[in-house]
Amino acid sequence: MGQLTLLLGGARSGKSRRALALAEEMPGPHIFVATAQAYDAEMEERISLHQAERDARWTTIEAPLNLPEAFAKQSQGTLVIDCCTIWLSNIMLADRGTDAAMTALIDALGQAEARLILVSNEVGSGVVPEHALGRRFRDEQGRLNQRLAEICDRVELVVAGIPLTLKQPKP
Repeated sequence: MGQLTLLLGGARSGKSRRALALAEEMPGPHIFVATAQAYDAEMEERISLHQAERDARWTTIEAPLNLPEAFAKQSQGTLVIDCCTIWLSNIMLADRGTDAAMTALIDALGQAEARLILVSNEVGSGVVPEHALGRRFRDEQGRLNQRLAEICDRVELVVAGIPLTLKQPKP
Protein backbone atom coordinates (compact mmCIF):
# COMPACT_ATOMS: atom_id res chain seq x y z
CA MET A 1 0.00 0.00 0.00
CA GLY A 2 1.17 3.53 -0.78
CA GLN A 3 1.60 6.29 1.75
CA LEU A 4 -1.64 8.14 2.57
CA THR A 5 -1.69 11.71 3.90
CA LEU A 6 -4.81 13.68 4.83
CA LEU A 7 -4.74 17.47 5.06
CA LEU A 8 -7.73 19.03 6.78
CA GLY A 9 -8.54 22.70 7.17
CA GLY A 10 -11.07 25.43 6.67
CA ALA A 11 -11.60 27.51 3.55
CA ARG A 12 -8.43 29.34 2.51
CA SER A 13 -6.44 27.71 5.31
CA GLY A 14 -3.50 26.84 3.03
CA LYS A 15 -4.23 23.12 2.80
CA SER A 16 -3.96 22.96 -1.02
CA ARG A 17 -0.68 24.88 -0.98
CA ARG A 18 0.59 22.50 1.72
CA ALA A 19 -0.46 19.50 -0.39
CA LEU A 20 1.51 20.74 -3.39
CA ALA A 21 4.58 21.49 -1.27
CA LEU A 22 4.51 18.02 0.31
CA ALA A 23 4.00 16.35 -3.05
CA GLU A 24 6.95 18.16 -4.63
CA GLU A 25 9.20 16.71 -1.90
CA MET A 26 8.16 13.21 -3.02
CA PRO A 27 9.04 11.24 -6.17
CA GLY A 28 7.12 11.87 -9.39
CA PRO A 29 5.35 11.65 -11.58
CA HIS A 30 3.19 14.31 -9.94
CA ILE A 31 -0.52 14.02 -10.64
CA PHE A 32 -3.21 16.44 -9.52
CA VAL A 33 -6.66 14.87 -9.23
CA ALA A 34 -9.21 17.68 -9.48
CA THR A 35 -12.77 17.17 -8.26
CA ALA A 36 -14.20 20.65 -8.92
CA GLN A 37 -16.54 21.47 -11.77
CA ALA A 38 -16.97 24.98 -13.15
CA TYR A 39 -20.68 25.74 -12.92
CA ASP A 40 -20.22 29.52 -13.04
CA ALA A 41 -17.65 32.25 -13.74
CA GLU A 42 -16.56 32.51 -10.11
CA MET A 43 -15.77 28.80 -9.96
CA GLU A 44 -13.95 29.01 -13.30
CA GLU A 45 -11.74 31.70 -11.79
CA ARG A 46 -11.05 29.60 -8.68
CA ILE A 47 -10.06 26.64 -10.85
CA SER A 48 -7.78 28.85 -12.96
CA LEU A 49 -6.04 30.16 -9.85
CA HIS A 50 -5.44 26.61 -8.62
CA GLN A 51 -4.12 25.57 -12.05
CA ALA A 52 -1.67 28.48 -12.00
CA GLU A 53 -0.14 27.08 -8.78
CA ARG A 54 1.11 24.02 -10.66
CA ASP A 55 3.91 23.99 -13.22
CA ALA A 56 4.52 21.74 -16.22
CA ARG A 57 5.72 18.87 -13.99
CA TRP A 58 2.11 18.23 -13.02
CA THR A 59 -0.45 16.18 -14.92
CA THR A 60 -4.10 16.84 -14.13
CA ILE A 61 -6.86 14.24 -13.99
CA GLU A 62 -10.45 15.45 -13.64
CA ALA A 63 -12.56 13.26 -11.36
CA PRO A 64 -15.66 15.06 -10.14
CA LEU A 65 -17.55 11.82 -9.42
CA ASN A 66 -15.36 8.79 -10.16
CA LEU A 67 -12.57 9.55 -7.73
CA PRO A 68 -11.55 5.95 -6.88
CA GLU A 69 -11.04 5.15 -10.56
CA ALA A 70 -8.81 8.22 -11.00
CA PHE A 71 -6.02 6.84 -8.83
CA ALA A 72 -6.68 3.09 -8.79
CA LYS A 73 -4.32 2.32 -11.67
CA GLN A 74 -1.49 4.62 -10.53
CA SER A 75 1.28 2.41 -9.18
CA GLN A 76 3.96 5.04 -8.73
CA GLY A 77 4.47 8.71 -8.17
CA THR A 78 2.59 11.14 -5.98
CA LEU A 79 -1.01 12.21 -6.39
CA VAL A 80 -2.76 15.18 -4.79
CA ILE A 81 -6.52 14.75 -4.54
CA ASP A 82 -8.10 18.18 -4.20
CA CYS A 83 -10.57 17.92 -2.75
CA CYS A 84 -12.65 15.28 -1.01
CA THR A 85 -15.17 17.90 0.13
CA ILE A 86 -16.11 18.93 -3.40
CA TRP A 87 -16.18 15.28 -4.46
CA LEU A 88 -18.66 14.49 -1.68
CA SER A 89 -20.77 17.49 -2.66
CA ASN A 90 -20.76 16.27 -6.28
CA ILE A 91 -21.88 12.80 -5.10
CA MET A 92 -24.75 14.29 -3.10
CA LEU A 93 -25.85 16.63 -5.92
CA ALA A 94 -25.80 13.70 -8.37
CA ASP A 95 -28.12 11.83 -5.99
CA ARG A 96 -25.65 8.99 -5.56
CA GLY A 97 -25.55 7.11 -2.29
CA THR A 98 -22.95 8.65 -0.01
CA ASP A 99 -22.38 5.47 2.04
CA ALA A 100 -21.61 3.39 -1.05
CA ALA A 101 -19.43 6.13 -2.55
CA MET A 102 -17.46 6.59 0.66
CA THR A 103 -16.96 2.83 1.02
CA ALA A 104 -15.73 2.59 -2.58
CA LEU A 105 -13.30 5.45 -1.94
CA ILE A 106 -11.98 3.95 1.31
CA ASP A 107 -11.59 0.53 -0.34
CA ALA A 108 -9.70 2.04 -3.29
CA LEU A 109 -7.43 4.01 -0.96
CA GLY A 110 -6.62 0.79 0.88
CA GLN A 111 -5.47 -0.74 -2.40
CA ALA A 112 -3.57 2.32 -3.69
CA GLU A 113 0.09 1.79 -4.55
CA ALA A 114 1.12 5.39 -5.23
CA ARG A 115 1.59 8.09 -2.61
CA LEU A 116 -1.66 9.99 -2.10
CA ILE A 117 -2.20 13.35 -0.46
CA LEU A 118 -5.88 14.01 0.19
CA VAL A 119 -7.23 17.50 0.83
CA SER A 120 -10.50 17.86 2.71
CA ASN A 121 -12.36 20.64 4.50
CA GLU A 122 -13.06 20.58 8.20
CA VAL A 123 -16.65 21.85 8.10
CA GLY A 124 -17.83 20.90 11.57
CA SER A 125 -16.24 23.80 13.44
CA GLY A 126 -18.55 26.50 12.11
CA VAL A 127 -22.14 27.46 12.64
CA VAL A 128 -24.92 24.90 12.27
CA PRO A 129 -26.25 25.16 8.70
CA GLU A 130 -29.72 26.65 8.43
CA HIS A 131 -31.09 24.11 5.95
CA ALA A 132 -31.48 20.33 6.15
CA LEU A 133 -29.28 19.72 3.08
CA GLY A 134 -26.48 21.78 4.61
CA ARG A 135 -26.73 19.88 7.89
CA ARG A 136 -26.74 16.57 6.04
CA PHE A 137 -23.67 17.62 4.05
CA ARG A 138 -21.85 18.71 7.22
CA ASP A 139 -22.63 15.37 8.86
CA GLU A 140 -21.59 13.32 5.81
CA GLN A 141 -18.36 15.33 5.46
CA GLY A 142 -17.56 14.72 9.12
CA ARG A 143 -18.09 10.98 8.65
CA LEU A 144 -15.91 10.97 5.52
CA ASN A 145 -13.11 12.85 7.27
CA GLN A 146 -13.20 10.38 10.17
CA ARG A 147 -12.99 7.42 7.81
CA LEU A 148 -10.14 9.01 5.87
CA ALA A 149 -8.22 9.91 9.03
CA GLU A 150 -8.54 6.35 10.29
CA ILE A 151 -6.78 4.83 7.28
CA CYS A 152 -4.26 7.58 6.56
CA ASP A 153 -0.68 7.28 7.76
CA ARG A 154 -0.38 11.01 8.38
CA VAL A 155 -3.07 13.59 9.19
CA GLU A 156 -2.48 17.33 9.46
CA LEU A 157 -4.80 20.21 10.28
CA VAL A 158 -3.78 23.35 8.39
CA VAL A 159 -4.67 26.63 10.10
CA ALA A 160 -3.56 30.01 8.72
CA GLY A 161 -1.06 28.20 6.50
CA ILE A 162 0.52 26.37 9.44
CA PRO A 163 0.30 22.57 9.49
CA LEU A 164 -0.46 20.95 12.83
CA THR A 165 0.29 17.22 12.96
CA LEU A 166 -2.63 15.18 14.31
CA LYS A 167 -1.35 11.72 13.35
CA GLN A 168 2.11 10.54 12.33
CA PRO A 169 3.26 7.36 10.63
CA LYS A 170 4.03 4.59 13.06
CA PRO A 171 7.75 3.73 13.23
